[in-house]
Formats: sequence, C-alpha cells, structure tokens
Amino acid sequence: MDLQETLKDIKTQFRMGMNGVTSKSMREKGLDYKLNFGVEVPRLKEIASRYEKDHQLAQALWKEDIRESKILASMLQPIDSFYPEIADIWVEDMRYPEIAELTCQNLFQYLPYASEKVFEWIADGREYFAACGYLILARLFMRKQPLNERAENEYLDQVLADVQSESAFVRRCAFTSLMKYVQQGKTEGRKALKAMEPLKQSADERLHGLYDEIKFESEY
Repeated sequence: MDLQETLKDIKTQFRMGMNGVTSKSMREKGLDYKLNFGVEVPRLKEIASRYEKDHQLAQALWKEDIRESKILASMLQPIDSFYPEIADIWVEDMRYPEIAELTCQNLFQYLPYASEKVFEWIADGREYFAACGYLILARLFMRKQPLNERAENEYLDQVLADVQSESAFVRRCAFTSLMKYVQQGKTEGRKALKAMEPLKQSADERLHGLYDEIKFESEY
C-alpha cells in the first residue's frame, strides 16, 4: 500500500475500535480534536503492531488532528530519523496531557539525545516543553540513568521552581520526576531533601505536603 492507502486503512481500524462513551467523555472534559474515536490504548498498540515503523507514515499521522493518529504516530516513528528539531515541532503541537505522556513513553525516552534535550525543555518556560522534559526525566530515573553533578544541580534547582508552577500539569510532571529521582537511592534522597528545603519554609500547606512526601520517600 502507498501512504494514502495506509492512512485510509488505519482510519478504518480506528472506526472499528471506536468507543463512543469514551469519546463523549473526553469531549466533555475539553479534549477538542477534529476527530476522537475513543479507541483505548491497548487497542492502538494492537493496530500499530500491524505496521512497520515508518518515518513518513508517522509524520503524516502526527499532522492529523485526530487523537488516535497522534498516539499511533508515537508508536510508529523510527528513532533514527527523529531529529531534535522534529521533536521540538511535535512538542509545540501538543495540546493535551495524554498525548504528551504517551509520546514520552513510546518515543521520546528512547531518543539518543533525550538526556540532553530534557534540560533545554525544562528551562524553556512553555508548559508542554517543561512537562515533557520532566516526563522523560522520570523515565530515565526509572532506568537508573544517572545525572552528572552539574546536570543534577541544574535539575534540582529547576524542579524546585516547577513543583510550584502555575500549571497543574507541569507541577504533576515535575513532582513525579522528583519522586523517581529520590527512589534511585539514599544519596539522591538526601540531595532532594536539601534542595527542597524552601518548601518546608513555605506558608503554603500544599508545598509542606510535597516536602513531607519527599521526606517519607527518601527515608523508605
């Protein structure tokens, strides 16, 4: 099949897997795609398994304002042809947390330049760049990929600011990454507690709670 035939075939499979209840629920929560079939992620993985990874196909899927197309794009994009500037374009195009989370899980965490790109993104200031940076860092920490001292200090400085972000999504991603960082070992736990000391001094009870969670995790 050529590209257009493949895209048509994929959309047919989206329709076959459509979940109207899920689609309606997402629309009611503000997920305003041109099309949203409500197909569940396990079914999308099954659909993706029927195709070879292909750069042109993934790029064409990503350009569609269709929830399932964007998720499938993250599953079918080859790593070796996904250059840093394309990664930036994809993040600029993100509007919903689900797409950011699945793209980081399926693709971004495996990029050879991921460990460098995350620091550019968390310092960027834009919501989805920061969120993706922290989502990738959480994945890297789970895989026990250490940071050098300079990167570690930069991370701890930035994450302190971003657990206090105005964006709930950035706050959640930053805090998740911090917990994964702490779970690497006692040394990381001590460093995190020291870096997060300002939270303990804050008048905001929520920030006190975050500090207590970090303390509990570091002592576990």
